[in-house]
Amino acid sequence: MGKLIPRISEQKIKEKIKETGNIISKDYKNKNLVLMGILKGSFLFLADLTRNVLIDHEIDFVGASSYSGTSTTGKITFTKKPDLDLKNKHVLLVEDIIDTGRTFAMITKHIKSLKPASLKICTLIDKHERREIEINVDYSCFTIKRGFIVGYGLDYNEKYRNLTSIFDLEL
Repeated sequence: MGKLIPRISEQKIKEKIKETGNIISKDYKNKNLVLMGILKGSFLFLADLTRNVLIDHEIDFVGASSYSGTSTTGKITFTKKPDLDLKNKHVLLVEDIIDTGRTFAMITKHIKSLKPASLKICTLIDKHERREIEINVDYSCFTIKRGFIVGYGLDYNEKYRNLTSIFDLEL
């Protein structure tokens, strides 16, 4: 398939998620928090993050896609809409990677239409190389400038999600 070059270790990922979970726990203390995972890539990050958010919270998912291989198609398709009533709840969108920002902007617009009390963003990877739309990330575990990365939920054509660390993929 391609060459995998180690980028972020499993241990470093665990440390940053624990740190981020502690900050979120403090920031949302006594608030009605919903962690909203963005499918499919966020499921591993969300699972680990929810175990490190030490306050009561709900979990839901939204699904949207705009990728084929390493390229965005430019067309956003919703594959799943939230199940919970988000009105007056504090929603924290949880994403594996924010790249161009196009898909994320569409998801944000949709979630805002559901009238949450607040809407913030938490991402494992904040990547700026191909950013087209400005996205204000509230909680970011890692920021990278460039590279095509896989592992820990991040995929290339549905492969590599199962890797416990993050790698650069050279095709």
